[in-house]
Amino acid sequence: MGTIQLLGLEFFAYHGFYKEEQKIGNKYGVDVSIHTDLFPAATDDELRKTINYEHIYQMVCEEMEIPARLLEHLAFRIGERILRTYSAVKSVSITVKKFNPPIGGVCQCAAVTLHLPICSKERDKSIMAGD
Repeated sequence: MGTIQLLGLEFFAYHGFYKEEQKIGNKYGVDVSIHTDLFPAATDDELRKTINYEHIYQMVCEEMEIPARLLEHLAFRIGERILRTYSAVKSVSITVKKFNPPIGGVCQCAAVTLHLPICSKERDKSIMAGD
């Protein structure tokens, strides 16, 4: 097992709970950690045997273009998309940061980190059962 990370991705986007945030926009940061088996790529030096982080970056860019009210929702969308796209991914951790959030004081950023396991089917069953 191993971890592929994209750290410090930066975007200007229109997320936020308040209408003003959705109109004015803000700077956001995203960190992605993908847990997968790196051994096949490590031994064979073949891109097709690993997770292409250029493709991960493109997926994050596309998700950042779709407005969300909550950072939690944005992190969930990114993580779920990665899990749906790559069957080799065991779990993902997504951190989304909003720089200079409108909280009425000095704050470098507000951040949310969401850890998503591969057990999407189990999670879907749990949601359907009302757990």
